[in-house]
Amino acid sequence: MESFALAESGRQLLTVRELTRYVKDLLDEDPLLRSVWVQGEISNFKWHHSGHIYFTLKDEVAQVKVVMFRSYANRLRFRPENGMQVIVQGNVTVFERDGVYQLYAAAMEPYGLGALHLEFEQLKRRLAAEGLFDEALKRPIPSLPRAVGLVTAPTGAAIRDMITVARRRFPGMRLVLAPALVQGPDAPESLIRALGLVARVPEVDVVIIGRGGGSLEDLWAFNDERLARAIRACPVPVVSAVGHETDYTIADFAADLRAPTPSAAAELVVPSRSELLGVVDGLRIRLSTAARRSVERRRIRLRALTERPVLQRPQGRVLQDRQRLDGLVRRLEYLGGSLLAARRRELGGLAGRLEALSPLAVLARGYAIARTEEGRVVKDAAQLQVGDRLDVLLHRGSVRCQVEEIRGDAGEGTR
Repeated sequence: MESFALAESGRQLLTVRELTRYVKDLLDEDPLLRSVWVQGEISNFKWHHSGHIYFTLKDEVAQVKVVMFRSYANRLRFRPENGMQVIVQGNVTVFERDGVYQLYAAAMEPYGLGALHLEFEQLKRRLAAEGLFDEALKRPIPSLPRAVGLVTAPTGAAIRDMITVARRRFPGMRLVLAPALVQGPDAPESLIRALGLVARVPEVDVVIIGRGGGSLEDLWAFNDERLARAIRACPVPVVSAVGHETDYTIADFAADLRAPTPSAAAELVVPSRSELLGVVDGLRIRLSTAARRSVERRRIRLRALTERPVLQRPQGRVLQDRQRLDGLVRRLEYLGGSLLAARRRELGGLAGRLEALSPLAVLARGYAIARTEEGRVVKDAAQLQVGDRLDVLLHRGSVRCQVEEIRGDAGEGTR
């Protein structure tokens, strides 16, 4: 440590820097504070754009500032939040510029809840809020797939169980295995790659992705966000089968259907051949019964038609219709004759009336019609002069004459 400056009074004086450095050296040399675990509640949390984390760790009576540099922050398996109870491991030292002691964190985990479990819950909530698990996105599993894709480890109980169940339920069902790592840091990438490969096989209509049981750490590859998005982007339906019935992973929520175990997944995806044959037999029987009933109904109808009199004795129906036609013809002739006679009588009456009104009938009774040379009918003697020429129309023929004398009405003189 730098030497102390002495005052004239003999007292030792320290500069602020010297005091701060002295305290810092004391903390740095303390074995307990070089690697200490501290429990508290997070407040004033800030994840800086540089990647470093800054927050305050507090309890009911005290608080301490905490710094976690980016290299350590990138290793966290969960996202810290304000109000979260955590345990922080690191070393305690003094930040000389501010003169305050700080905890420089190298690790952090949730208090009372495992870091993996917390990371799982946080990712689940975030993807659910995004809509990645919506039921509307779930696709139906085909009832009779042409081929089933399997994404799992090429060895182990899971693949054996799925093959055994598939062969028992539907011998000859085509299974396409895309081997993948199911545990460890490289497993998510391996699973994503295998899923993409098997989904591109033309006849694969559905994919089972999964593994056997294990601890939370063993199953952690199926909680990867990238794998969840790959499952949703897969062009064919995906069934998840991870661990045992009590195990849940992010892949289960993202998949179109969750099966509690790999064996159960094979039961759900591979149809039972015997059950299908039973269904086919039932349909065949129903079809045969329906056909027999239809034929019987038509036979009864045909019999009823053939038993009708018109088909039993068609010549009798012809004779009836011919007699009916003859009667209609006779009636028509009778009505036609009566109508014609009535019309003739009516025409005779009209002709008589017309004859009575005709000028020719008047002439036949000895009357004549006199016309001037201009063709005017003479109705009055006063129209004429002595010497006028007249045409006189008789009942038969006409005569031309000349006026020699004009007489007036009876009792009048001549001129």
